[in-house]
Amino acid sequence: MSTIEDPSDHLSVTPPKTWAAGVPAVAHAIEYSLEENSVRRTALTLLNINQTKGFDCPGCAWPEPKHRHKNEYCENGAKHINDEATTRRVTAEFFHEHSIAELDGKSDYWLNQQGRLTEPMVKVPGGTHYQPISWEEAFDLLADELRGLDSPDEALFYTSGRLNNEAAFLLQLFARAFGTNNLPDCSNMCHESSGFALQETLGIGKGSVSLDDIYDADLIFVVGQNPGTNHPRMLSALEETKRNGGRIVAVNPLPEAGLIRFKNPQKARGVIGRGTAIADQFLKIRPGGDLALFKALNRLLLEAEDAAPGAVLDHEFIRRNTAGFDAFAEQARKADWDDVLAATGLTLEEIIEVHERVLRSKKVIVCWAMGLTQQKHGVPTIREVVNFLMLRGNIGRPGAGVCPVRGHSNVQGDRTMGVWEQMPREFLDALGREFGFTPPAKHGFDSVDAIRAMRDGRAKVFVGAAGNFVRAAPDSEATEQAMRRCRLTAQISTKLNRSHTVCGEIALILPTLGRSDRDIQASGEQFVTVEDSMSDVHASRGRLDPASPSLLSEVAILCRLARRTLGETLPVDWEEFERDYGTIRDRIARVVPGFEDFNTRVAVPGGFHLPNPVNDGVFHTPSGKAVFTCNDFAMLTPPTGYLVLQSLRSHDQWNTIPYAMNDRYRGIHNARRVVLVDPEDLAERGLADGQLVDLVSVWDDGVERRAPAFRVVGYPAARGSAAAYYPETNVLVPLDSVADISNTPTSKGVIVRLEPVAAAG
Repeated sequence: MSTIEDPSDHLSVTPPKTWAAGVPAVAHAIEYSLEENSVRRTALTLLNINQTKGFDCPGCAWPEPKHRHKNEYCENGAKHINDEATTRRVTAEFFHEHSIAELDGKSDYWLNQQGRLTEPMVKVPGGTHYQPISWEEAFDLLADELRGLDSPDEALFYTSGRLNNEAAFLLQLFARAFGTNNLPDCSNMCHESSGFALQETLGIGKGSVSLDDIYDADLIFVVGQNPGTNHPRMLSALEETKRNGGRIVAVNPLPEAGLIRFKNPQKARGVIGRGTAIADQFLKIRPGGDLALFKALNRLLLEAEDAAPGAVLDHEFIRRNTAGFDAFAEQARKADWDDVLAATGLTLEEIIEVHERVLRSKKVIVCWAMGLTQQKHGVPTIREVVNFLMLRGNIGRPGAGVCPVRGHSNVQGDRTMGVWEQMPREFLDALGREFGFTPPAKHGFDSVDAIRAMRDGRAKVFVGAAGNFVRAAPDSEATEQAMRRCRLTAQISTKLNRSHTVCGEIALILPTLGRSDRDIQASGEQFVTVEDSMSDVHASRGRLDPASPSLLSEVAILCRLARRTLGETLPVDWEEFERDYGTIRDRIARVVPGFEDFNTRVAVPGGFHLPNPVNDGVFHTPSGKAVFTCNDFAMLTPPTGYLVLQSLRSHDQWNTIPYAMNDRYRGIHNARRVVLVDPEDLAERGLADGQLVDLVSVWDDGVERRAPAFRVVGYPAARGSAAAYYPETNVLVPLDSVADISNTPTSKGVIVRLEPVAAAG
């Protein structure tokens, strides 16, 4: 039996930190790493992570600088890679000892801490335990179930950003050759709003800036994101911005330590000095108020141009490169100040101060993350950000542009490789020409629609390639019920997680190599590739001995499954793809624009940068120009006594998995079931700091969703808001509460009440 204890909450609270990183970050990284690994393996991981001849961090998608440090990792990256490289093992004996029901009663932390999966396992109909199965039997079982479906659209093929480019390309090829576009992915639940907004306005659904642009900017907005926890190496880039004379405005409902001050542990000033102040101005905005803020800034810019014609707006850029300006300007001038102040919770003076910073800046970048994308009005908000940047020509020139910051290592690459349920016709045609078949044209299910399809019996087989879908998805009870309705669920995984305990009538665990594991195939040692948040593509080579000789790579698993399922119906040499990943890249080069001569270019240390037409003044929109849009004012208005809840990560967490029960930058220790609320909001509701409450949300369907037993923590949050950790709060996010246009769950805009828990006895 395992000696890992399932932790319970024993909350202690200290004042929030006013700086991030420094020596404590190094100490925590090393401490966690050595708990998971030997000294030798820890050294191997940390000396090879994010190096040109090493492996890409499976954590965030922040790019590597041109001149890499020998320790090119952050605290959370070190913890993430050593969590993957752990020496703990989950064997057949473990599954014999623990029933699925028992495992389902364990915490996410406990499940993850059991270690690496080592051999394929199966749950048979009516079974209570997973039991061993050979790889051949597993592939035959899964292929038989797929072939037995009434329609290919009854299958779902999900992936997270952990998948590499080669495997992602094969996954979408297999799904489409099988006959479906059901390719839900983690982007559906995070940056889908960015993709829709940017595609409509700029003609490409990704960011336009590079690290050099970050360094060179006069002013950077960091909106709805917490770099200190979610992509800590961004702080090094922002430090460089500050040292080059740039300024930073942070916009977030909570003050975050990394945006207050950063102590770079690789610099003397970060070890013995005070570090670098990051945000020159911190706007503690109400959740959902970002649209109103940028509408206000756009009104102020238009009025400044009226007062000094020709001195504020970039008329040449607007005339030459954009469409829709007049309609946008007419609406923008009508922004109502009472509405703006109510929606944002800011003062007029704060907004004017930001406006004056903008006027003094010639090169402006707006960075954002899920604080924007997971709002109901996420798409209009990002469109308004684009309006703001275009007014002064801050699109497509050095030191300026749009910067959606992706939160998972290859989430952008998966999309580029075709993992999207609605890839454009041009991609499907190129794929069909290359492989001699006609890909399906009908759009498939995204993540939310996939849950609905499983719930309604329209999808019966779920194949998950990496990730933890059950805990990443909204409306936890609805998601779990939907997964359990499946005939078969199969998870390609490195470690145990909730998606293995919430499963179909038949369930498969298909254990795979990690990013840090050496991958040797018939032609020799292989490497894979990834694309970071700024469109740089580079190689990743594992350096550790695999956790078990029984593991297969993701590429091998997909190739063998495709071969079993499709037989000779498609002229694809799956065996050759498995034998030599270079042959996959040759085919990618002929299908995916920007990947021409893929093998040669990725062999260059550091890889290559994908072209972005926006930076060449080319906009692939119907008009051939960047588009100003009209976005109606919107704000979240909770009923009296309710708050707007945003879900977030703790510092000791990556995606759905906590590595510890602490969030030291926010001063939370030994607990996760906490809710952060401004003390004045607590007083208005008659609640005391430390009081036990249930979080209750009610949606239009009248269903009451409840997350029980949270401790209230008085915290300097935006008035009218609350914050709590996911995945514990996913139960509160209704399946049908989604962002307009993008269908992204609204995890940053959940209306809740805090219901006191009666004392026992």
